[in-house]
Amino acid sequence: MLAKEGFVVMPYMYPDLNAARDMANAGAACIMPLGAPIGSNKGLCTKEFIKILIDEIDLPIIVDAGIGRPSQACEAMEMGASAVMANTAIATAGDIPAMAEAFRKAIESGRTAYLSGPGRVMESGASASSPLTGFLRD
Repeated sequence: MLAKEGFVVMPYMYPDLNAARDMANAGAACIMPLGAPIGSNKGLCTKEFIKILIDEIDLPIIVDAGIGRPSQACEAMEMGASAVMANTAIATAGDIPAMAEAFRKAIESGRTAYLSGPGRVMESGASASSPLTGFLRD
């Protein structure tokens, strides 16, 4: 109803695919799944569910709530999130400007990594990626 009345609807939600589809179909501008309980700084406790939303929903996915460290924001961006929201982690830091800068750099780095197309993950075994002949003699 809000979207039909012209509001920009940005629903904050548990990362549930069916609920996200319903929100997208109802006119949501984005989907904002929680990474962990709000204010907890626990990180990406719902990582696998967020990844499903990123892969299945054709809207920006903005990870909100629970992001406690710049590395966690980077990880969300590497997964393909469009953005992250971080309040408690910054607001409760010992040096707020430095923490905000760390988050900025982590978010930029994660987005760049995602756009670069990270290499494959080997589930079992190992495979050398370096040249096997000649490079030591040159």
